[in-house]
Amino acid sequence: MSNMKAVPILDDRYPQGGNAFVAIRVFKLSESLPGSQHKLKYSLAYVVDGVCVLRFDNETGKGDHIHRNGKEAPYSFASLDKLLVDFWTAVDNWRP
Repeated sequence: MSNMKAVPILDDRYPQGGNAFVAIRVFKLSESLPGSQHKLKYSLAYVVDGVCVLRFDNETGKGDHIHRNGKEAPYSFASLDKLLVDFWTAVDNWRP
């Protein structure tokens, strides 16, 4: 991403009670990252007691994926709106 133009779209942090928070960062790129079919770079993380327990992100060469329970799985990106809904649903399902 260092040689691509990146425009911030979202860069927010949301307290979730106790020692938990959600961090959402989304950038619009001038071109798609290798492995992704869209022009967004994103990282949506749910952090509890200093540990990232859930993260939706995309990386060069890896494409869109989810980190959950110490495992990585592919994520089928459709749109930014759906990504946000899927992420918040996963956060809600994670909470006890």
